[in-house]
Amino acid sequence: MQRNTVISICKALAIILMVIGHAEAPDVINLFLYEFHMPVFFITAGYFFSLRYLDDEATFVKKRFKGLYVPFVKWSVFFLIIHNWMFDLGILNEQYGNWTGGVTHPYTWRQIQQNLWTIVTAMGGYDQFLCGAFWFFRGLLVASIAYLIIYKGIDALIVKTNRWQSRREWIVPIAVCITMLLLAGWKTLWGLRIITLIQGGYREIMGCFFFGVGFLFRKTEQHYRVTWWTTAVFAVIVYLFSKYLTANMNWRSTFIQFISLPVPAVCGFLMTYNIATWINGREGMVKRFLIFCGDNTLPIFVFHIISYKLVSLLKIWYYDLDFAQIGCHMVIHDHAKDDAFWILYTIVGVGVPLAWTWCYRRIKTSRQTPSS
Repeated sequence: MQRNTVISICKALAIILMVIGHAEAPDVINLFLYEFHMPVFFITAGYFFSLRYLDDEATFVKKRFKGLYVPFVKWSVFFLIIHNWMFDLGILNEQYGNWTGGVTHPYTWRQIQQNLWTIVTAMGGYDQFLCGAFWFFRGLLVASIAYLIIYKGIDALIVKTNRWQSRREWIVPIAVCITMLLLAGWKTLWGLRIITLIQGGYREIMGCFFFGVGFLFRKTEQHYRVTWWTTAVFAVIVYLFSKYLTANMNWRSTFIQFISLPVPAVCGFLMTYNIATWINGREGMVKRFLIFCGDNTLPIFVFHIISYKLVSLLKIWYYDLDFAQIGCHMVIHDHAKDDAFWILYTIVGVGVPLAWTWCYRRIKTSRQTPSS
């Protein structure tokens, strides 16, 4: 498929919003962006799903494992190895933790081994205080493979019954999305868990639904028209849900939170797509940066939390705080709702991983280029 820079910009906007959300921005901003920023990643992934994989499942699964499982294991193990060292450096401690009061502790040798097993076998066991966004790797891997399997199953059923053949290309993806919504509703209504999935499977089920939304959007994209007034309408809808029916992809979502999520999430994606389309039509530094950002979301996922620590050092100096507060997860909570440090956290959380990526690639390219 031809490269779509609009979708790259969508991913960039979503990853920036994720970093803002983790930086303890004002509540009105956080509630708004949490309605849709993670669903956008699943929708943009589903956008690129191809029906050719229905007859080439092995290639699809291999690509998913290479792009999601391998980096998850690599970086989870890396942070597992340095976890106790972070305590020695003071980056982590048992005094300061997350906003709910939870803290982390050094691992015993047995815990290290168990976490390693969980990382490899269940895509769990990652360092919650340094890898807080890593659930996404498991969520997208399971959601995308589940979408392929369920799509094939429903498609085979239609072929077998010899009904709706002329409308298969629409009936099947719509049926997959409806199926996932029904499963999510059943799960949240009765508080059920998929015991073979870390955190119970809600994120994977909803991720599969949003993956399907992305595939359906691509099928209708040529008929979709970007306008300023629809962008405003979508923004208002997301805001109203964030104010009166708050929801996000929290793995502990209730039934009410589940039924409150699909509409603002899809509207949030369309709002993001509209903005991305507008940016894509204007050449300049902003467009180039966002395309680069959208094409390199992985290092931001992996390193934005550890990059926050640089800003935490500055905040400790500015407010004369206890140095141990650098161990706060994800950012220092003192004054978080009163100041604008969340802006600096965002700039560094996005900028440092991207700068490192850019420099690494420049150095790698220069070494590979033969001298004249």
